Amino acid sequence: MPLGKTNMIRKPFPSELEYFKKNPNVSGMATEDNAVILNPYSPLSEREKQAVAQNEMVRVLIRTGKVPKPNFSLTKEQKDFLGTTSYKNAKEEDRLATIAARLFSGDPTSGVGTQEQKDYIRLLRTEMERIK
Repeated sequence: MPLGKTNMIRKPFPSELEYFKKNPNVSGMATEDNAVILNPYSPLSEREKQAVAQNEMVRVLIRTGKVPKPNFSLTKEQKDFLGTTSYKNAKEEDRLATIAARLFSGDPTSGVGTQEQKDYIRLLRTEMERIK
């Protein structure tokens, strides 16, 4: 989903800018008000920032029920990866959403998607085209 076709992205609030300045490794996030913000202090390229924005948009759309929630199995590789992140003890729906969002945006940390996961991503792309 091209960034220009959504109003989900907003500028960070001052408190969010303060957080981002202290944490340049956090490239962006889905906020509690269901918006997407990007870190202006991030060293990522514009292409990489677009991938981060897509990733976070998927999370918002899943959270708000605008697209179907993922309901697939995680691979051992994906479980192992999530065990090294802040998603280690997260609810399963959040773990699935992060893998789905990463697969959608092409983030290699998602691991190799299973056929079930690829089918979900195809469904997600179709649903996102519908709600543009």
